[in-house]
Amino acid sequence: MKDSHSSFKLPDSFALSIRQFGGLSLVWCFIIFFLRIVEMTYSAFLHELAKPFFKVLGLSLLNDLYFFFQSSCVLFVMHCIFSVFSIRLAKNIYLIICLILTLLQLSLMQYFFTSLVPLSSDIFNYSLKDIQQTVGASGGVPIGGVIAIIVIEVLVYFAFRLLTAKLSFKPVFSLMIPLLSFAAFFFGINTFIKAAQFGNEYTNNLTINKSEYFTNASYKYFFDKDDGIDIYADNYLGLENLIVGSDKNIENVSYLAESAFPFLHQDNTPDVLGPFLSKSEKKPNIVVLIVEGLGRAFSGENAYLGSYTPYIDSLSAKSLYWENFLSEGGRTFAVLPSLLGSLPFAKAGFNELGPKMPDHVSLVSILRKQGYYTSFYYGGDAGFDNMSMFLKKSGIDRVNDEGTYGAGYVKMPTSPSGFSWGYGDKELFRRFFTVNEKPLNQPRLDVVLTVSTHNPFLINEQEKYLDRFEKRLDFLKFNEEEKVQSRQNKNMLASVLYMDDAVRYFIENYRKRPEFANTIFFITGDHRMPEIPMSTKIDRYHVPLIVYSPLLKRTAVFKSISTHFDVTPSILAFLNKNYGVGRPAVADWLGTGIDTTRQFRNIHSYPIMMTKAELVDYIRGGYLLNNNDLYRISDGMGLELVDEKPMQNQLKGAFEQFKQRNNRMLGGSKLIPDSVLTKFNH
Repeated sequence: MKDSHSSFKLPDSFALSIRQFGGLSLVWCFIIFFLRIVEMTYSAFLHELAKPFFKVLGLSLLNDLYFFFQSSCVLFVMHCIFSVFSIRLAKNIYLIICLILTLLQLSLMQYFFTSLVPLSSDIFNYSLKDIQQTVGASGGVPIGGVIAIIVIEVLVYFAFRLLTAKLSFKPVFSLMIPLLSFAAFFFGINTFIKAAQFGNEYTNNLTINKSEYFTNASYKYFFDKDDGIDIYADNYLGLENLIVGSDKNIENVSYLAESAFPFLHQDNTPDVLGPFLSKSEKKPNIVVLIVEGLGRAFSGENAYLGSYTPYIDSLSAKSLYWENFLSEGGRTFAVLPSLLGSLPFAKAGFNELGPKMPDHVSLVSILRKQGYYTSFYYGGDAGFDNMSMFLKKSGIDRVNDEGTYGAGYVKMPTSPSGFSWGYGDKELFRRFFTVNEKPLNQPRLDVVLTVSTHNPFLINEQEKYLDRFEKRLDFLKFNEEEKVQSRQNKNMLASVLYMDDAVRYFIENYRKRPEFANTIFFITGDHRMPEIPMSTKIDRYHVPLIVYSPLLKRTAVFKSISTHFDVTPSILAFLNKNYGVGRPAVADWLGTGIDTTRQFRNIHSYPIMMTKAELVDYIRGGYLLNNNDLYRISDGMGLELVDEKPMQNQLKGAFEQFKQRNNRMLGGSKLIPDSVLTKFNH
């Protein structure tokens, strides 16, 4: 009697499996390209047709082809495993995986069209509460989007069911697909695909395959360990040779005890503000006004989108004004630690360390220790991004946020999902004056963070400011084409006009208070609003810095580059020299102080963190390193891609040094000695 399995021939079964895989793969490739057409079409509907169209489309399809190869590696392995049990089962598993990948791609496309940047592993660094708050603020998932996703998923299902039955290839041809896929994956064919350089960050990001970008970032987040050079190893030869002395115009820092305190150094920050300010009899009040999303792209002279901040512009003309200033983060998570503490980023932003934040000193803790009353004002929930935890770690006297307002205040309109960020900027400033109705007999440090210019850009008096927006277009003398382009961002820019009016209300009412004569205002943006398409890699960080005060002897405009890291060291240097306010002799500041040179230059060397998961930018001198790309910076923060290997190595070396010090802190090294903490923190 013959064995019942004697007719089973592995080569024939394998050939059948490969033949089926070839048909499935061809359909999957068509679907990926179809999704690209959907993305390009929807992009043109929301904004305008990407230009140059065929070059953008060609690069996009190349990126999609690489994602096809990448996904085919996984699909081939899965198909082979399940085809051992059943060819039909293998086909169904392939279909299910492709439906899931299609859903992922459509969801990531929706995120991109909302935020204008592709989603990376940043999502893993937010709490569930923060994610729910952000999704709610954006209006949740639109019903139209849900319907579109369902329709496309159904089309994908029937495409597989109907087309694969009609597609039959010889096993040799079908075998070429997994062979090419594994070759493309293991030999890194994507490295030969040049990064998009179309002069517009939105267009560059449009060419990216969103699923490939997200899965690659997620893999790095969970599995790719930092394999950088260990600058503390015994056999370390010294990155310093690449960096220190390579540019005499760069302010290099000499660290003291790097093993125990990775960022500790002598604080030699000069007083650059004193020459511009009259000395008063009493310590001055300090107001730090952080404006949500305030970017130079739409604020100030020569704003390339036109300026929508007429009052802030008028204020800057009476102030010290830095037009090439940079935030230290692409989201709000970075602003308080950078601006108030000049602190490193840790893994996902300093605040994300939560209760594990290392002990440190900050502008808040130092001034509070020396008689200042310190407070924070915000229209939303200060628990977002652990802001309140950071402030309380500094010993702040009072946090005034959404939960403290009580009756008599009107929240911003809710999104379709019923979410509101809290109280708008006019209500925020009204609350500020209510809380501070009675002047104090001590100097003050007030930190104010606005919220109205945050997605979903729903403001009270919406129609009034949409009308104001239209009038602004006429004031800016835009032609019809420019008006059409601006109207694509009308809700965002109307919220900017609202915010500008709110700042007017704040400053003009503060002017009536007796303490105004002895108050210095520091006004900046936390980052540039990302929902309006950006022009360059640095545009997201390009914000103004305005120092306004009745104490000013003269006004000035500075073209030199400084960042949020520089503000606290400069404020403390000013208060120390002119009012005897103590400051630590040694500090962990990343900043070396604001540069008051009128001409365009950059003497600083700093990292910049785009999102909680993306630390890919480093600025040093006249250059920006973004991933492996080197750009030369010009006045106005324009960028030019350059091929200068020695300079690229300098920036990579400096960036690597920061990362290693940052890792030392994460490994348990302290930021500041206990003796300094005792004197300058609560």
